[in-house]
Amino acid sequence: MDALHLGMPALIVIIVVALAFDFINGLHDAANSIATVVSTRVLSPKLAVAWAAFFNFIAFLFFGLHVATTIGTGLVEPSVIDPAVILGALCGAIGWNLFTWWLGLPSSSSHALVGGLAGAGIAKAGLGAIVSSGFTKTTIAIVLSPTIGLLLALLLMLILSWALRKAPPFAVDRQFRHWQLVSAALYSLGHGGNDAQKTMGIIAVLLFSQGMLGETFHVPFWVILSCQLAMGLGTLMGGWRIVRTMGSRITDLKPYQGFCAETAGAVTLFGATWLGIPVSTTHTITGAIVGVGSARRTSAVRWGLAGRIVWAWVLTIPASGAVAYVSYLLAAAALTP
Repeated sequence: MDALHLGMPALIVIIVVALAFDFINGLHDAANSIATVVSTRVLSPKLAVAWAAFFNFIAFLFFGLHVATTIGTGLVEPSVIDPAVILGALCGAIGWNLFTWWLGLPSSSSHALVGGLAGAGIAKAGLGAIVSSGFTKTTIAIVLSPTIGLLLALLLMLILSWALRKAPPFAVDRQFRHWQLVSAALYSLGHGGNDAQKTMGIIAVLLFSQGMLGETFHVPFWVILSCQLAMGLGTLMGGWRIVRTMGSRITDLKPYQGFCAETAGAVTLFGATWLGIPVSTTHTITGAIVGVGSARRTSAVRWGLAGRIVWAWVLTIPASGAVAYVSYLLAAAALTP
């Protein structure tokens, strides 16, 4: 298995599966980008997904490829990765994404992929396949990204509440209906910049394992465009089950509160993407929405639902890893000549 090389048809099939994951990622995570702007009625659902999809697609113009490099070489030893590992990882991530989408729970596509890579890598080469530094950094980000999103949103809420304390509520709503378009665009940029790069890293390391990128790992431009397009199209399809959960079932939002949540989430994602950390856009925006709700009063947050979401987060990496472990064994048997 150390030198598993595929013909072009099989390679194309795995790339298509990777792009399918990217599409499902956009479908699953559309709620992250549009839930607040829909729940505050700033945009209709159709306009909101079009707005988010456009900024998802153009995100590659604003960010480097640090996250793609982390996914491609920083979680599992590059020497371990082969087509069977990639296919196993994708099956684990796609399976968990579809399961949580069906339940309407905003779990993390990012950490489903991380869990999938870890599970498939361990199935092939044991625990030694894991790059401990990269895996530790990603695991820490599981806790930090929603926490930072929550704290930033809470801070923005407190600042705006004080600054606008004498303004008529109608005027505040009207003004922030415009500003929320900007915050939604920024969040969609952050989402497209961080999440699409994960699939870029997967496809690039697949090509690298087949000797198609030369001696140095890099992400070809056609891979960048393909992944951004798949992410944008998935977002355009919307993920309406999760939109309802994110937009109104966690807490009720007004335009200025939606602005605070999206801006806090965008700042968190921009920082993580520039640092090359594959964080969860779902965790980030959920933390920000909880922060906004908590700024009003703790009872404004539906903590029972928030608890279910946290359990989905906790289970994501081990569950997707377990599916990927089994999927790798099946893929290795199928792909071995």
